[in-house]
Amino acid sequence: MKWLGILGLVALSECLVTIPLTKTKTMREILREKNLLTNFLENTDDPSQNATDDPNIFLYPLSNFMDLSYLGHISIGTPPQEFSVVFDTGSYDIWVTSINCFSPSYRARKFFDPHSSSTFQLTGRRFDIKYGTGRVIGSHAYDTVRIGKLINLRQAFGLINKMLRLDHINFDGILGLGDTRLAHRGMNPIFDNLKKLGVISQPVFAFYLSTGKENGSVVMFGGVDHSYHKGELNWIPVSHTLYWQIIMNHITLNGEVIACFHGCQAIVNTGTAFLLGPTVMVNAIQKLIGARPVGREVKYVVPCNYITYLPSVIFTINGIKYPVSARAYTWKDPKGTCLSNFQGGTEKWNKVETWVLGDAFLRLYFSVYDRANSRIGLAPAV
Repeated sequence: MKWLGILGLVALSECLVTIPLTKTKTMREILREKNLLTNFLENTDDPSQNATDDPNIFLYPLSNFMDLSYLGHISIGTPPQEFSVVFDTGSYDIWVTSINCFSPSYRARKFFDPHSSSTFQLTGRRFDIKYGTGRVIGSHAYDTVRIGKLINLRQAFGLINKMLRLDHINFDGILGLGDTRLAHRGMNPIFDNLKKLGVISQPVFAFYLSTGKENGSVVMFGGVDHSYHKGELNWIPVSHTLYWQIIMNHITLNGEVIACFHGCQAIVNTGTAFLLGPTVMVNAIQKLIGARPVGREVKYVVPCNYITYLPSVIFTINGIKYPVSARAYTWKDPKGTCLSNFQGGTEKWNKVETWVLGDAFLRLYFSVYDRANSRIGLAPAV
């Protein structure tokens, strides 16, 4: 495992490009509000504004809604057509919906019109991805993709013509930041392509996710703006190079180990709002924090007046404690009901004990993803 020295850390700040994010609802919450949930998975102003004195650092805010999900803008085609997408460390491809997606529920979103782009190229190959909540089907294509001022003139992406059980998502697509080996056949992730083109100097990106406010969240490419975190970054080796996966020591509450008793795996995932784990262990945690199951969807409700008295759940990673307060592992829905951010189900896709540290964790801890050295950096967010 390679480790960057002090000079390497300084280099990470060169040619930094920062993209704004908008917080919005996750698909789970949209389906839950519509009583359609059976499984799990706004736009900003000009995304080219520079919010620092360094001419090499471009800040592009992400939008935030209810501390649930974060979206940023990209554009595809010539002239550019703009879309709100999830910047997702847990997936690998880019896809957006096509004008050929026929459904009344799609009217509120934007669709890519290939006939309006002079640089669009259709390959004829099928694009088909299954998610825990549904499936997207379409065609493999190429066009110019822009993320702020980062441009790839010939980026592969999926043009979606059909969506199964995903009608009510509130974004236009996904931009994956996972490993290239898991990308759809013939589709290199845009992050890898930008590095090959020399547009970004370092194979590094980072996330700062705001709490309780719509603006202020960012994703940055090519380096690290250290003003977004406190103290030094703690670097954690990636344990499974196909994912942003690390080894976690244990999970404790009031000084007692309550999960991950003998060490376990954890996936750091910006595309997930929650703290996911094996159902048996998550159910035990729900009891410890006084969360009770209600409804057909089995959501866990916590008395709002009880949250102030709940202790932090501590995730120990690489020997360092990362406390998650009760206000971070719970949230209040539009009806004023306080819900637990813990969710079960990871045993369905991994026999090894695995946890997913989603936005509930990442709002507290600024995260850096270093592809060259296969490591993740964490530090308390400002």
